[in-house]
Amino acid sequence: MWIWVAVGLLVLVLGLFLTLVTVMRTKNPRALAAVRQFNRRFNNPRMLRHAGEPGSRLAVIRHVGRRSGTPYATPLGVLPMGDDFLAIMSYGTDTDWLRNIRAAGAAELVSGGRTYQVAAGQIVGRDETLPYVPAGQLPFVRLFGVNDFLVLRRALVTSDEDAPRA
Repeated sequence: MWIWVAVGLLVLVLGLFLTLVTVMRTKNPRALAAVRQFNRRFNNPRMLRHAGEPGSRLAVIRHVGRRSGTPYATPLGVLPMGDDFLAIMSYGTDTDWLRNIRAAGAAELVSGGRTYQVAAGQIVGRDETLPYVPAGQLPFVRLFGVNDFLVLRRALVTSDEDAPRA
């Protein structure tokens, strides 16, 4: 009896995972909206607890709503690219946080325990970014069909660590 419950749960989890992979690869707008809503409500609050801290794989992008003026914090995968950063556009380029940053002209990025002022630069393709993607993240990029990366241009370091000591 219990074996069938375990097999049923395994099939359910595998089905959900394959559905997620299909949605992310096809970038179906309605399905992506459902995934984003789920993540916004359930996953993002958990990820924000440690995103941006030293050793975390995730950064936090702090931005202001373009219509509401409400401050938001969004967990985000970023990669260093010289003095700038590459934001992994898992959902594609049609995201609220990107529209908000473009409307405001700038945002605050917290990565590795440091805070940076950044501006949205150009969208670049996967082939251009492969030299900056660590080998451990390449399977994720390929599996979920991530084809777009956003260049976040660093403007000014505002970290407390970089402030002059009294």
